[in-house]
Amino acid sequence: MRYLPHTDHTRRAMLDTIGVASIDDLFEQAGAPLQQPPTSLPPHKSEMEVEQHLSALSGLNRAAGDGAFFVGCGAYRHHVPASVDHLIQRSEFLTSYTPYQPEISQGTLQYLFEFQTQVANLLGSEIANASLYDGSTGCGEAVLMAHRITRRKKALLSGNLHPHYAGVVKTLSHMSSFLVDQSEVVPGQAATADLIAKIDDETSCVVVQTPDVFGSLYDLREIADAAQAKGALLIAVVTEVVSLGAIQAPGDMGADIVIAEGQSIGNGLNFGGPYLGLFACRQKYVRQMPGRVCGETIDADGKRGFVLTLSTREQHIRREKATSNICTNSGLCCLAFSIHMTLLGELGLKKLAKLNHSKAVQLSKALSEIEGVEVLNQSFFNEFTVRLNKPAEPIVERLAEKNILAGVPASRLWPDQKPLDNLLMLAATETVSDAHIEELCTGLKEVLDA
Repeated sequence: MRYLPHTDHTRRAMLDTIGVASIDDLFEQAGAPLQQPPTSLPPHKSEMEVEQHLSALSGLNRAAGDGAFFVGCGAYRHHVPASVDHLIQRSEFLTSYTPYQPEISQGTLQYLFEFQTQVANLLGSEIANASLYDGSTGCGEAVLMAHRITRRKKALLSGNLHPHYAGVVKTLSHMSSFLVDQSEVVPGQAATADLIAKIDDETSCVVVQTPDVFGSLYDLREIADAAQAKGALLIAVVTEVVSLGAIQAPGDMGADIVIAEGQSIGNGLNFGGPYLGLFACRQKYVRQMPGRVCGETIDADGKRGFVLTLSTREQHIRREKATSNICTNSGLCCLAFSIHMTLLGELGLKKLAKLNHSKAVQLSKALSEIEGVEVLNQSFFNEFTVRLNKPAEPIVERLAEKNILAGVPASRLWPDQKPLDNLLMLAATETVSDAHIEELCTGLKEVLDA
């Protein structure tokens, strides 16, 4: 039942106070066209008819689990055990919210504390927060954090940083009056020399992704040394967190701040969200870290307990003193991450990472044998880039008609850079079978020869 709190009398009193005769008078400035109700909306339908209509619309989508699937580029299909979904649907987790009152939120606070420990160990950093919305917004927050720490206003971005992550940083730059300098795109290579050459005394941070958007791996130590020699911070971005089961953690290679997208562990693709931002840094920078941190303490009876600490968010302290305006975190998503990570354990994560890499190696070898296909990467984890002898976008569309989702054409991310039109990024996770690889290769040969 709809609840309308205002009576005719109270509405009349408000209009008299404002000094207008009717509610319509309030919208006079909008103009007549904007005051007309939309005419393109369908007429009233019953609940059953609406369900049928929405079901028909959803049927137009091609689910990630149908057929051969090689799409990655920041969002990856992995197997999530049924136990993860079962546990996060327990009522005490589904109904939990921001744990302002620790005396009634010990369960939520404990899993957030354990989550922070997992993330810090995984990213090779000293401390992690209780998660952010996703990796891209975490990247933007990291740049703002670096500006606060260094008191400088120029961010240097790798050309091979995912364009969506770079886009968030550039959007924030318009609102925060800082400079952004991005290097040239170098597909298939871990280009560091040009990036290092751009670091100067005005640089607050250098943002590098590994594996980068094209799948190439970076040794961050040289960039870290160069940045820190100039008083700048190195921000490392990881969009495929499973890779950390096989490669050295960015924090262990000298990164000051590490950002990661945690979707790959415990969370499905879900048509793009909700996802999970992982954020970790050096201990000495903790007071400038955005979001919130859960801490362990002892209560009045000497028992172990958990509390929110260093909650320097806008809703907790004065806006001008806040490190972030983040209103919440991806609580259910980080619980799913933590449960899945616990089920895997260290050995399980390494085994999963090894399986991912072997599938990608198998795929790259099979594709390299096709005429008109060139593998560009010198190194990769479970994603790499190929150059086709034709523009990649129409090739992907034709393969989709065969129920083969063949990856992401570079032209989707860089529509104005014609030299990239023939590039295709493909990902192979543990969900890819030998039959899927054979299906892709057969279909690609047919389309390229047509």
